[in-house]
Amino acid sequence: MAVTAAGYRTRARGIDSPGTTRARLRLAVLPAAAPLGFVVYTALGADEPTQSPCPPDMVLVEGRYCTVVRQHCEAWLEPPFLAGDGRCARFASSECVGPRAPMRVCIDRDEYTPPGDSLPMNVASWSDAARICGAGEKRLCRESEWNFACEGEAMLPYPTGYERDARDCNYDRYDLVDAMGRPRDLRQPSAALTACTSPFGVRNMVGNVDEWVVRDVSPGEHRSALKGGWWLPGRNRCRPATTAHGESYRDFQTGFRCCRDPDAEPFARVTAP
Repeated sequence: MAVTAAGYRTRARGIDSPGTTRARLRLAVLPAAAPLGFVVYTALGADEPTQSPCPPDMVLVEGRYCTVVRQHCEAWLEPPFLAGDGRCARFASSECVGPRAPMRVCIDRDEYTPPGDSLPMNVASWSDAARICGAGEKRLCRESEWNFACEGEAMLPYPTGYERDARDCNYDRYDLVDAMGRPRDLRQPSAALTACTSPFGVRNMVGNVDEWVVRDVSPGEHRSALKGGWWLPGRNRCRPATTAHGESYRDFQTGFRCCRDPDAEPFARVTAP
């Protein structure tokens, strides 16, 4: 599936497993005249070792992160006066309007799923998430790290590109309650929707469960924030965050994934009471 915006079609994916050897590849951006889905790679060097500094369940996210992004919605799913910061069907190309900063971090490929379970953990508070990540020699992701893992250097509004497609990710569900008016649990296994994958190969960063992060800057009351949205019809984009909830808040849709510093010992952690 191609990522489309402003006359370009690209898609970059790939997860290197620790200990593997393969040719490293660079993605060539093609003009819109190229056949849909046609991707050209140029070899950087055959048979180069690709030993990852991250554990097997994590992905290395490395590159230059744009600190301030301008994104323009070309088509809303609802009329503009209803949409606000809501669901955008198609974005124009993203524009970096702030400095770029180097970033290098390991992030869980999937949302945290307890051992023996098939569904990602929910009803997790920010404090729960920080404690569980710390127990696994990891930490909660900073908001900027989460953003970059979701959007890549192209600053994609959605991890899958510039266009919203509920067939890719677990969002835009309208069957939110059962016949008794109780919320329905519509989580899916993290690997169930293989198309919901970011340019770095991180899965289900939008939809499924809301994910706790640590805010880089906390101008308000909380250092905690939720990213990605859940299965309801919501924003479900890479950049927006829900910042109204404190560290003890938990609900049926709140989950998380963890990060880890690939080059630092001991690993930095956010402590929770």
